[in-house]
Amino acid sequence: MKKSSSFLAIVFSLVTAVDILGIITGNSTAHFIAKPLLMPILAAMLYFSKGGITLKKWVMAGLFFSFVGDVALLYEYKNPLFFIIGLAAFLITHICYIVYFLSIRSANQSLLRHQPWLAALVAGYGVSLVLFLYPGLGNLKIPVILYAAIICSMLLCSLHIFYKTWRPVNIYFLMGAVLFVISDSLLAISKFYAPFWMDGASIMLTYCAAQFCIVRGAMLYAAGTNHQ
Repeated sequence: MKKSSSFLAIVFSLVTAVDILGIITGNSTAHFIAKPLLMPILAAMLYFSKGGITLKKWVMAGLFFSFVGDVALLYEYKNPLFFIIGLAAFLITHICYIVYFLSIRSANQSLLRHQPWLAALVAGYGVSLVLFLYPGLGNLKIPVILYAAIICSMLLCSLHIFYKTWRPVNIYFLMGAVLFVISDSLLAISKFYAPFWMDGASIMLTYCAAQFCIVRGAMLYAAGTNHQ
């Protein structure tokens, strides 16, 4: 199982590289082929890793809805409705990850109880981003505000469970959540404020790294729990 996970991790890295190179070079064929493969590869990596599927089911669900979102956003250029579908799919992804993080129980106290300023920092970031983007949101004001609230909640949940897991599991979860917030922030800035240099590549790089970190954390958590 360890060999298969390592092999799939390498395949995921290669497919990510092909996708990002396709974006940079404007090779839409490479992008359209590589992007839909990313989440299924991570799902296979998680599924075939150690530990029962029950401990992984919410992350698996999140990867499925991420796949739906990835495919929908590929066809955004044909109809703006595909962006709404993608937004909804990733909203559900973050809800799945929230449920997953909150399912991790421990007698250890929440990091947010020890460091409540972190909650204020995350909330402040979410509000500031929405205010920055607000003039360009048009008819998507309410969906984007809801999305910002959900993704910030996902980040808060990763902070909440930081002391409830062990290293490097908690590091992977936190890195994944932070990178996801960065990726979605870059996407929102590019779409609702102004495109910027290497925006597509930056969004995909942080997105793929975020998903990999969350999956890697879930793999280690399931394996560790299985042996406790």
